[in-house]
Amino acid sequence: MVDSTMVLAGQTIAYTLYVIVILALMAWFAYKITRAGKESPVKPSLFYSFVALLVVIGVSLHIVTHETIPWKPLDLNRADITADAEFNIVIADHQFTLPSDKLIIKQGQLVRFNVESKDLTYGFGLFRADNSMVFQMQVLPGHKNDILWKFDRLETYSIRSTEYSGWKGINMIVRDAIDVVQ
Repeated sequence: MVDSTMVLAGQTIAYTLYVIVILALMAWFAYKITRAGKESPVKPSLFYSFVALLVVIGVSLHIVTHETIPWKPLDLNRADITADAEFNIVIADHQFTLPSDKLIIKQGQLVRFNVESKDLTYGFGLFRADNSMVFQMQVLPGHKNDILWKFDRLETYSIRSTEYSGWKGINMIVRDAIDVVQ
């Protein structure tokens, strides 16, 4: 599965270029309408042609970036997917309870995390060693909360709450909770 950092980098470049084009259009329009002594500085057909072009580019950009999200097929087809491994995790009183001290996942496995909250709304996030987030989900009490993920990299991950759950929530971190091995 494509790593989320690569997806983010590609989307950052694409959207930055799109914004630069929009700003250039705005600057051109501002320059044209502020020139003294000129009549009809910008022809409406030209202006609306540029606006239409930006709309087409913007919609296309959203469609293309939507198709680059690597976890989209997992979410759309989750009813038909059988996970290679499942881990049941319980959260209560600002504490994660894992099925074992360290969750061991084999490289390439598709894993389902079933996370249950006993009291509050929490977050369940997986983080790399450099503290960048791999994924996260909101965990609601009384609801089914699960997420599928394919682990392609040999790495050690930490689990953190990514949702505000009161002042005790800042300490909801399980360092080095998951090891992906060969």
